Amino acid sequence: MSDVATTDRLDAIRGVATLDGLYAAADGINCSPGWIQRAKPILWAAPKSEYVPAHWRYDEAKAALDAAGRLIDVKLAERRNLAMRNPIPDSDWRTTRTLVAAYQMILPGEHARSHRHAPHALRVIIDGKGSYSIVDGEKTPMETGDVVLTPGGCWHGHGHDGDAPAYWLDVLDVPLTQLLEPMFYEDHPDRFEKITRVAADSPYRFTRATIARRLDEARADNQGFHGPRIDLAAPTMPTINLSVERLAAGAKTRRQRSTANHIFSVMEGEGETVVAGETFRWQRGDTFCVPSWNKFEHHAATDAQLFDSSDEPLMRFSNYYRFEAD
Repeated sequence: MSDVATTDRLDAIRGVATLDGLYAAADGINCSPGWIQRAKPILWAAPKSEYVPAHWRYDEAKAALDAAGRLIDVKLAERRNLAMRNPIPDSDWRTTRTLVAAYQMILPGEHARSHRHAPHALRVIIDGKGSYSIVDGEKTPMETGDVVLTPGGCWHGHGHDGDAPAYWLDVLDVPLTQLLEPMFYEDHPDRFEKITRVAADSPYRFTRATIARRLDEARADNQGFHGPRIDLAAPTMPTINLSVERLAAGAKTRRQRSTANHIFSVMEGEGETVVAGETFRWQRGDTFCVPSWNKFEHHAATDAQLFDSSDEPLMRFSNYYRFEAD
């Protein structure tokens, strides 16, 4: 564009005579006035989430996975899983803004091919005997009550040498990865990663026995926000906090809320959680989510154990973390 044309264009913008003309001129240079009223404001007074509290029953998902075991071969779908979509409009797979949870099942004798991806992932083994994970060449068991990690960028696959189907809960930060846009995915060039080491003890595995022993040594929060609780260290998965909490029969936690998003998995027991006035009655294997800034409290009907995966480290790193309690 010539200097004369540029001058004329700038004079035309500078000389607009009406607000509508100004808005049209701003739009023409891909700008949006900051003072206009919008259907969705840019800023608002307090945290709020477009996602809602929700509850998924393990017995229902397990029945659907059993049907999938008859209908879906691993040659058709490498991972036979059911994503827990938040029940909001236009939601087809995300559980919260930053995290997605899914139930997964593998049949005896099956082997899922190895791949790797940017998102971090973990598994809570609900029912498993003889199943195993391979992460960066290391083969480790996946037994009932274990928590198994798959940090982003690691090659991983799994298989099953047992004689009954294995079921687990997956949690990944895929929604966060999509928001930030560093996504990548790659299938292993050899289809199945070579096993270089077999180990029962691994930094990628927290066994049921180890979790129980550490909970025996833990103390309840003296302010009543949780029962005896431990964190499962996952330094290579810095966007997700992993913790396990034990609640004795009859225990009730204080009502609380924070800017973190939570996905709870019931590892043992029965009870209920009240989230934003809605009551979720849960039992072993169930999953429920508490999106950001929703008040919640747990009530244990029997001795119970809850696994909690949250994006609290992300909120703290960004200095966005806030906590309130009644």
